[in-house]
Amino acid sequence: MTNKDIFPINGTDYIEFYVGNSKQAAIFYQAGMGFKLVAYRGPLTGVPDRESYVVQQGKIRFVLTSAISGDHEIAKHVNKHGDGVKDLALWVDDAKQSFETAIARGAEIAYEPYTITDDNGSVTLAAIKTYGETIHTFVERKNYKGLFLPGFEAKENDRKDLDCGLKVVDHCVGNVGWGQMDIWTKFYQEVMGFELLVTFDDKDISTKYTALMSKVVSNINGNGYIKFPINEPAKGLKKSQIEEYLDFYEGAGVQHIALMTHDIIATIERLRENGIEFLYVPDTYYDTVTERVGEIEEDMEMLKKLNILIDRDEEGYLLQLFTKPVMNRPTVFFEIIQRKGAESFGKGNFQALFESIEREQELRGTL
Repeated sequence: MTNKDIFPINGTDYIEFYVGNSKQAAIFYQAGMGFKLVAYRGPLTGVPDRESYVVQQGKIRFVLTSAISGDHEIAKHVNKHGDGVKDLALWVDDAKQSFETAIARGAEIAYEPYTITDDNGSVTLAAIKTYGETIHTFVERKNYKGLFLPGFEAKENDRKDLDCGLKVVDHCVGNVGWGQMDIWTKFYQEVMGFELLVTFDDKDISTKYTALMSKVVSNINGNGYIKFPINEPAKGLKKSQIEEYLDFYEGAGVQHIALMTHDIIATIERLRENGIEFLYVPDTYYDTVTERVGEIEEDMEMLKKLNILIDRDEEGYLLQLFTKPVMNRPTVFFEIIQRKGAESFGKGNFQALFESIEREQELRGTL
């Protein structure tokens, strides 16, 4: 495919979470989700105001950052939103050019371009604002041979390798307020040069009680690696999951991150063994799923046992499962996905998924 991006994006560079306790969060992602500790920055490396742990699995890189003092901007972010995603960082060829292009096309400045160096070379960073307090950092690392970024030191521990088979970030979903979906879809189209990939209205994503709308934008004129679904609430009889998120997060933000695996059965088995909790779909879901998706390679009884969902589009089929919220507030969660040719997002599973989320909402008293 010809690359017609306004500026080329090579993929997701890292995702940074602002959290209350980065040390404990790092243990969760290692023990629970199979990530490996790879780097550290903080008071022990001469950075007195924050502490960051970098964990990695496959090409997925999470940065977990906490403030050292209560009056720090990071602490204020966590106090308002709870633990959540601050930065969806994008790997680009030229950070300064990407930043200047985005600003010229209407983006707001998060921070100006700057270059950091160490013995392994240099990295240039710049950032723009997006929905809520979320930012996109442009990361240019073509002149860097180090592990992550200058200022970080390699850090490992004695944990055994508990890799769960997670490979890459498939997509990241943002929740925005009433009437904001089209505004942010337009932002990604006009500022970033993304194109509209698919639209879901409240007829596609609804149950008896709740509904939402969603549009998916992607850099499909480039490599198509970046996919950002944008959700907003739709009117229903009761409070939707998007409204619940906006209430608890106190604004727009990243709702979930989809992580791709090449063997979802092995991945879900390991994650369940590690104590990760997933949404529950009744066994009756599997009574008619074969009629809907046709023949698949996987053993249906094993998928049923693990509660894995299946859907099919014109290109193939996919398998997916969603964790319960992994923060203390019902905000951020993860999707585990395996694509067997399918390029869609599991539209056929929306009904079952949303009914499962509603059961959780009812238990929380927010439905």
